[in-house]
Amino acid sequence: MAEVSLISIVDDDESVGEALQSLMKSVGFQTAVFASAEEFLNSADLNDTACLILDVRMPGMSGLELQAELAASNRRIPIIFVSAHTPEEARARALAAGAVAFLLKPFSEDALLGAVNLSLGINRSGASDHPGLDNST
Repeated sequence: MAEVSLISIVDDDESVGEALQSLMKSVGFQTAVFASAEEFLNSADLNDTACLILDVRMPGMSGLELQAELAASNRRIPIIFVSAHTPEEARARALAAGAVAFLLKPFSEDALLGAVNLSLGINRSGASDHPGLDNST
């Protein structure tokens, strides 16, 4: 039996975290939800995460800061950013730093699931270069 991938969700909005968790579970993924970047970094799930769905704006460490922290510690976790309000500069920075996708809320389930599937393909192959998905245009 194939191993089920762990999708970690980091969003300070509890309702968003729950909705994303429900969607991921409905298609067979294991999930872990965290209310902050710090909580995720201190979790046992950090090393098992196959894909990270990450909000940009959060109290404390931002999503972009978490992305930089993971890169600095040489952790190669594919990241899908989600945001309700983000300047173009932040979106460009996230994608340039290797994010798989940057989705603006509200986004479609298909867009998110497509990004997750892409990220898991990248994770399995070990490829580091990928065309970032972007639905903000």
